[in-house]
Amino acid sequence: MAETESAPGAQEFIPPQADTIDQLRDAAAGCRGCELYRDATQTVFGRGDESARVVLVGEQPGDLEDQKGLPFVGPAGRLLRKAVDDAGLDPGHIYLTNAVKHFRFELRGKRRIHQSPDRVHITACRPWLVAEFARLHPDIVVVLGATAAKALLGPAFRVTKQRGELLPWPEAAQHPEDFKRVPVDNTGKVADTPEARLLATIHPSAVLRADNQDVAYEGLVADLKVAARALK
Repeated sequence: MAETESAPGAQEFIPPQADTIDQLRDAAAGCRGCELYRDATQTVFGRGDESARVVLVGEQPGDLEDQKGLPFVGPAGRLLRKAVDDAGLDPGHIYLTNAVKHFRFELRGKRRIHQSPDRVHITACRPWLVAEFARLHPDIVVVLGATAAKALLGPAFRVTKQRGELLPWPEAAQHPEDFKRVPVDNTGKVADTPEARLLATIHPSAVLRADNQDVAYEGLVADLKVAARALK
């Protein structure tokens, strides 16, 4: 699959009148903001309660997510659900999404092997994240891994240096103005975003790749416990 140097971006595919996550999800099915849609099975949009207190942002859908059209349903998703439980977070009050909504992969025989999104894909898909956050009002945002961190916090952010640290949201965002005003209804009325916090940690797939999975998993759970304590 050839790399793309530029992409039109998702902005033109986001209907200005959409005021619910379901409406955004329907519109995202037709997104052609970068070339990834050509080889992916479908767009994989976020899922969960719009009133969720915690929003988890990952990298991109994997092979199973691409087939099923739902985020975090593969091996990394199963591990994440266990970590959420072990950290004491309520899975019923979580919204799950990804920085990039299409599966990027390379074919090896019949197998589709995950490829990390490039900067152009992260940039092209960022308007969907901005649109999602305009309709979400979390108390805690958890970014899972480097791609999600780059999408929300910019290329200079390093998860390895600041993981487990509570940061102000949306002030910590790259271009925080994108997240500071949210629509109240579909008439164009807006309000200030309620203050929240953000925490970065590793992606659950990093646990699956780790030489010592037990230690990596314990670190993920410890970071999520910081988020859980911040909710109380």
